[in-house]
Amino acid sequence: MINLKIDPEFQSQIPPLTDDEFKQLEENILKEGKLLSPLIVWNNTLVDGHNRYTILQKHPEICFSTMPLRFANREEALAWICKNQLGRRNLTPEQKKFLIGKQYSVEHRKPGGNGNNQYTAAAKEPVQEELCQIDTIPPTSAEASIRKQIAERNNVSESYIARSEKFMRGVEIMEQMVPGMQEKILSGQFKVRDADMHRLARADFPNRKQIVHEILHPEDRSAPQSSYSHYSGINYSALEVAVRRIQQDFDFLMRYLPKLPDDSYAKTETLKILKQHKAYMAQFEEMLNDKEIA
Repeated sequence: MINLKIDPEFQSQIPPLTDDEFKQLEENILKEGKLLSPLIVWNNTLVDGHNRYTILQKHPEICFSTMPLRFANREEALAWICKNQLGRRNLTPEQKKFLIGKQYSVEHRKPGGNGNNQYTAAAKEPVQEELCQIDTIPPTSAEASIRKQIAERNNVSESYIARSEKFMRGVEIMEQMVPGMQEKILSGQFKVRDADMHRLARADFPNRKQIVHEILHPEDRSAPQSSYSHYSGINYSALEVAVRRIQQDFDFLMRYLPKLPDDSYAKTETLKILKQHKAYMAQFEEMLNDKEIA
């Protein structure tokens, strides 16, 4: 059996399968007695097929093939991985946002400039700092063009692309500081606010620990400070509780609301209402983030 190299950064872009999904994949492969699709490799490094390769290592009798692809550099390989994974239908919103952010980041940050990362550059502290300093660099026309292309390809706005990059960097920093958090966040198991991920992505290294603590323990979060702080009557904790109560009420109704005579009609009407709220949230998020991407 060929021993392929596993690149940690390449592998971290692949959304992991659930235990049931992995078990089903293993059963399918054993039933066929071979891999129906080849493993994608680059210079003997595995690019796509990490779950299947794990199964092959458990069952070396299974026949398989590899398909080598040519990439100019690892950034090009990473961009290909992200685009390939974005073609999956079962991505969570967090996984999609992370992959889009990663693709944009590697496509517009070239090797030798800001394209260095924790795996390609020497392991030293300033490399970690780069994740929070690149926001100060204004986008070039080439970067704007790449942002537009990715937005059109994924049917999202250009501002969504910029926010996704900040979200991705925030998630990567969370993973560095609390191993295992990336999978929890991207699977939806641990909910985070985009604003917190953006704040973490922009933070200087000494301030990250406090931000991560606030993300993990929102009850310790201090009230936000702004130019409107003279409205001292605002109870931010009560506001957060109210929003969570809306979510809980909706979950309760969806679980216990008696079925209507025409169930398909009920589903259609529910989707219409949810799409209205989705549009509202997208508009609201655009307004909050317009200044961040200026």
